Amino acid sequence: MAQLASFKTGFPYLHLSAAASVANGGIYVPTSEEEDAYQKAWQAYANDEKVIVKFVPASGAASRMFKNLFAFLDAEYDTPQTDFEKTFFNRISDFAFAEELDEACRKNANAGISELLAEGKYKAIVSTLLTLPGMNYGSLPKGLLKFHKYPEGNRTPVEEHLVEGALYTTNRHNKVNIHFTVSPEHRLLFQDLVEKKAPYYEKLHNVTYNVTFSEQKSSTDTIAADMDNNPFRDNNGKLLFRPGGHGALIENLNDLDADVVFIKNIDNVVPDKLKGDTVRYKKLIAGILVTIQKQVFDYLRKLDTDECPTEQLHEMLSFLENRLCCKSGETRTMDDSQLAGYLRQKLNRPIRVCGMVRNVGEPGGGPFLTYNNDGTISLQILESSQIDMNDPQKKAMFEQGTHFNPVDLVCAVRDYKGHKFDLTRHVDKATGFISHKSKDGRELKALELPGLWNGAMSDWNTIFVEVPLSTFNPVKTVNDLLREQHQ
Repeated sequence: MAQLASFKTGFPYLHLSAAASVANGGIYVPTSEEEDAYQKAWQAYANDEKVIVKFVPASGAASRMFKNLFAFLDAEYDTPQTDFEKTFFNRISDFAFAEELDEACRKNANAGISELLAEGKYKAIVSTLLTLPGMNYGSLPKGLLKFHKYPEGNRTPVEEHLVEGALYTTNRHNKVNIHFTVSPEHRLLFQDLVEKKAPYYEKLHNVTYNVTFSEQKSSTDTIAADMDNNPFRDNNGKLLFRPGGHGALIENLNDLDADVVFIKNIDNVVPDKLKGDTVRYKKLIAGILVTIQKQVFDYLRKLDTDECPTEQLHEMLSFLENRLCCKSGETRTMDDSQLAGYLRQKLNRPIRVCGMVRNVGEPGGGPFLTYNNDGTISLQILESSQIDMNDPQKKAMFEQGTHFNPVDLVCAVRDYKGHKFDLTRHVDKATGFISHKSKDGRELKALELPGLWNGAMSDWNTIFVEVPLSTFNPVKTVNDLLREQHQ
């Protein structure tokens, strides 16, 4: 009933204070000396008996990646007309999957790519790439597609994440923990690929992999509604439940037995020759995380003694306000006992450090200073749908934002006593949103849970750190693989 009510009432817009920026202290840019210290801090932490996990959301088919090619298959014309189509065919040999596609074309159409191009059989090539009995790329997840060329064998994103894991999450025993969230229909394909490829990368990087998988829990599915906000029923009269979006993965993240978790999307990978910046800045934000965590733990232990002098409480408050950007106008009227309680409440939370890149017009959420339900202001990652664009002031904040979110997080999920936080208790359930979909040709409304790095982490302590654009190389369309960063 609560979900159906949400379709009628909608979700409130977030109350913004400002777009986070370097100028207002919402985004941190460390000096070279500070960076060196953070790199060393991460290395020391990784060499301790800690459990470090790389968490990669990898479920969902890559159909949107091939949207333009599906449109070409359905078009009334048979030769490339759009710039996208022309680029795809002109540079088809540059794709990492080209060799496999050529073999599939020979098997299906009795001719290779070059012959089919010469004969003007463009759609035969695309059909072989996207559907069965060809390569079926249109129905496979991005993680299993060939992205990058290498002399020793071309790689999928799954393999690139295996390599990344070896470069910045290795512990003192040379063990690498990687967790992929996958869809049920693709799980065996992921497991087979890892079983086949992991031994090669273990030998190459002198590590041992512990690769695990989970699926989005059906218990997090949300009910769909028709356009009149009534329960949507399929053609058989059954209620329709849909996956609740990536915010549902807070449950999967919560199930991990870890001290520190890196989160990065499956398609944001580059070849080895460009991994230097990725590794450097992953270690940097991880070093910031463990340094901040150490200070937070020290403060919480002092608060437990109930012997904190006033000046020490104000030192903690300054840290909370200036390092964690969590502020409240109420603290000025608090006595020492009230201030100690406030500090304990605000400091004893999961911590995340998020890389932020300069805004160059890419779609995605952005970093903001946002009012919380208790009147405090803290750092949040917001999507445009969470901001009232009819309010000129709020719209201006969004449009003038200097940075955006590339999904580059490292998270500390244990408290100062070594207990795991229950991450589901730190979700702001009022930050979901409603999207429009279709089923069997009928429009419907879908309820999306608070996003994993949005409302699902609303009550975390957050630090935004500027990282270079070279660390963000997503593949949204197949032609993105033709960008220099993926060649």
